Amino acid sequence: MLEIYQELANIAVKGERAVLATVVSSRESVPRKAGTKILIKGDGTLVGNIGGGNVEQAVREKALAVMKSGEPQMMHFDLSGTGEEAWMICGGQMDVFLEPILPVETLYLFGAGHLSQSTAAVAKMLGLRVVVIDPRPEYNNNDRFPDADSLVVEEYDNAFSELNVDEDSYVVIYTTGHVSDEQCLQFAVGTAAKYVGMIGSKKKVKEIKERLHHKGVSQQQLDEIHAPIGLEINAQTPEEIAVSILAEMIRVRRSGTP
Repeated sequence: MLEIYQELANIAVKGERAVLATVVSSRESVPRKAGTKILIKGDGTLVGNIGGGNVEQAVREKALAVMKSGEPQMMHFDLSGTGEEAWMICGGQMDVFLEPILPVETLYLFGAGHLSQSTAAVAKMLGLRVVVIDPRPEYNNNDRFPDADSLVVEEYDNAFSELNVDEDSYVVIYTTGHVSDEQCLQFAVGTAAKYVGMIGSKKKVKEIKERLHHKGVSQQQLDEIHAPIGLEINAQTPEEIAVSILAEMIRVRRSGTP
């Protein structure tokens, strides 16, 4: 059991995904009793065991799906040998709860203006890790972003290589000009981010998308960009705009929920 907890700590530090499966109830003769755990890592490897055989394989397969959906699952196994599925013939029954272990999601904000300040503040309330990227130290500083987890005060193209934008990331682009917006957007669509949004008028968005298309960005990648950004709620103030954008992010975040 100690090995499982040590591996959980390693997974948390690395920001990886996993599933912790626990036998929550057992009746009569079963291979492992209630409280037994097994950890299924992102690459499918196992730490611990709950009895092996078909049961363990079924838990592993379901766990890989749970990692993607982020939704916990309960599995019931009839090991009496009389049910429709012959998991094992031990004589009893057991229930296994699959709990997803997910990394903290990260919001990357390109641009450190008033909209970024409001967006960062609300994003922290939603439990997101916030990284602000802007080369201007007079804007991108701890006084303006006291709750941000990281401030990257570098030119955008220099900062790209330092950012770990993966499938647990959101990207919002608020820079001060069309050139830097396009630069950041081209970087963002080449990542695995689950959400990429850019603020701007329909005309600006259309022109930037056309230029990116000429640079080789696929139409599918362009269609997945949220621009103009945010849900339509007639937002006007920076705070209202931040709410509309984060509401759109929540919709993407929860899109896998039945």
